[in-house]
Amino acid sequence: MIAPGYEPTLTMNFHFIDVTYVPTSALLEKEHQQEVKARMRTLHMPKDIQEASIEHYERSSGRSQAWLAAVDFIESYQADPKAFHKGLYLVGPFGVGKTYLLGAIARELAEAGKQTTLVHFPTFASDMKQAIAKDQVGEKLDAIKRTPILMIDDIGADSMSSWIRDEVFGIILQHRMQEQLPTFFSSNFSVEELEAHLTVSQRGDVEPLKSKRIMERIRYLVKEIEVTGPNRRLGEQ
Repeated sequence: MIAPGYEPTLTMNFHFIDVTYVPTSALLEKEHQQEVKARMRTLHMPKDIQEASIEHYERSSGRSQAWLAAVDFIESYQADPKAFHKGLYLVGPFGVGKTYLLGAIARELAEAGKQTTLVHFPTFASDMKQAIAKDQVGEKLDAIKRTPILMIDDIGADSMSSWIRDEVFGIILQHRMQEQLPTFFSSNFSVEELEAHLTVSQRGDVEPLKSKRIMERIRYLVKEIEVTGPNRRLGEQ
């Protein structure tokens, strides 16, 4: 009985004909896709994000600059992965394809054998608060801050506590700046707007110096790119 995914082929073995079983092209492609998806670690991201594609990203006028910047990063990083490459800070309204583009970049890098982590930050922040009781803060924080390529989705969607801003987000950014690790963001806030947003904590404390410290790290790590267009989640044209 032939195992699923294998097919017989004839080979010569010391002048004798043997039958060996080799994996089919379909099995090899399936295994390849599993390996690619394994390189794309996702935390609280849309289920289909691992299927995103640079090739299928719609390059309308409001999205073409982001696509070009994404392709430029991919090519530059693959050419010299040990050099420091600034990631992208994708800013724009809901539904214009920011998260999809992050997934497409991650997918392209995964195809090339690179490890990425994509994380929805508001949900991750909630997880970190729950991790305090389980004594898992350090473990969870290390897994995010040390990943070779990090993509933080929806930054600024919720107000942050001082602890999340300074002891979680700030530590992640500090490590990635020191180690010059590629980092990406998506947000509805521009970099300037995010600085104002992070100035005020959930309790209403106004802390401009702490916000400025965070933003200095972000500015070091990324190039800001605006993404515009219709809201595809609502089916607009």
